[in-house]
Amino acid sequence: MKILLVDDDPRLRELVGLALERAGYDVVTASDGQIALTHFAREVPDLIVLDVGLPELDGFEVCRRIRARSEVSILFLTARDDEIDRVLGLELGADDYVTKPFSPRELVARVRAILKRMTKAHSSDVVSHGRLRLDANAHSCHLGSQDVPLTATEFTLLATLVGRPTQVHSRTQLVQALWGAHSQVSDRTVDSHLRNLRAKLAQAGWAEAIETVHGVGVRMRGAEA
Repeated sequence: MKILLVDDDPRLRELVGLALERAGYDVVTASDGQIALTHFAREVPDLIVLDVGLPELDGFEVCRRIRARSEVSILFLTARDDEIDRVLGLELGADDYVTKPFSPRELVARVRAILKRMTKAHSSDVVSHGRLRLDANAHSCHLGSQDVPLTATEFTLLATLVGRPTQVHSRTQLVQALWGAHSQVSDRTVDSHLRNLRAKLAQAGWAEAIETVHGVGVRMRGAEA
């Protein structure tokens, strides 16, 4: 699989790029946002590791432009453990984030987790819930005839809910389903992905697709005819 690594620090690009290559990935690097957009269009990566604090065109703007045309997986790098930055990144459609400083091993583990979710999503059969249809092999989601573009994390989240539509899923259960039992991902991260997923389903015509059971968790509403 191919990874686009975007950071203006040459030392970090070298260390992280080497760690990713040793893990078996093809790595393309970029030192700024404009170069990243050029490489993205030319190389068609499977995942982008994207620094927030890029000069001129920052990581958030790069993410916005990529999300306008693709649901490729994006992992943000941020220099501050700032909840506002994390929430904004997730709301823009990032799959995960890593706070600097970090070890290359940690980053590789996060990359593997995201790509594993992609592989897992592609290994299941078609799942339906009323007019909602998830095709894992094509990584596609449709509500009736309306296409609903989803990131890998959003797809896995929705597939988890649709797989057991009457079950109320706690945030802890969703974290385990998406990131594994020993993940340090917070409830706020889950909430951000749920918010994005609800917005996309609402735009496609089902505004109340995911129901909140207060104090317990979330579940799918009854299937629309």
